[in-house]
Amino acid sequence: MILDDIHRDIKKNKKRKRIGRGPGSGHGKTSGRGHKGYFSRAGSSLKRGFAGGQTPLFMRVAKRGFSNAYFQKRITVVNVRQLNEFYEDGGVVDPESLKKKALAFGRFEIVKVLGDGELSKKLTVKAHRFSKSAEEKITKAGGTIERLEKPVDSIATPDATGESDD
Repeated sequence: MILDDIHRDIKKNKKRKRIGRGPGSGHGKTSGRGHKGYFSRAGSSLKRGFAGGQTPLFMRVAKRGFSNAYFQKRITVVNVRQLNEFYEDGGVVDPESLKKKALAFGRFEIVKVLGDGELSKKLTVKAHRFSKSAEEKITKAGGTIERLEKPVDSIATPDATGESDD
């Protein structure tokens, strides 16, 4: 490889292609439009979404229907590492306290505790779901687990002033 070749023929401000300027330009005669047909004529254009006689995509896709997403439970996750950072020894972890400490934010109905990190404090953790590793780490640290049955009312997280907009 010749180092001089790397930047050869690279132009920062490339001139635009001027079509219809005779045979010497390389873009003369039909000016890149080919021979005959609709697209060789002036004023030829396609509608957006035209699929060449095939039924267009927008006509094939269903216009209405049903989605179960509206009925899904929104889940927020909290890691054991976060509980270790934000809670005192002997503290109680529940959805309300998670909201106050901004560990659970946005709208949610279910709290799930995951086992990422280590736990060195004895906590009482009240949540809807636990991963196996989270259960092991909480009980190993001397804490207790309480499974909540009823989903949390979907209320927004308090803003910066600590007041909710309800």
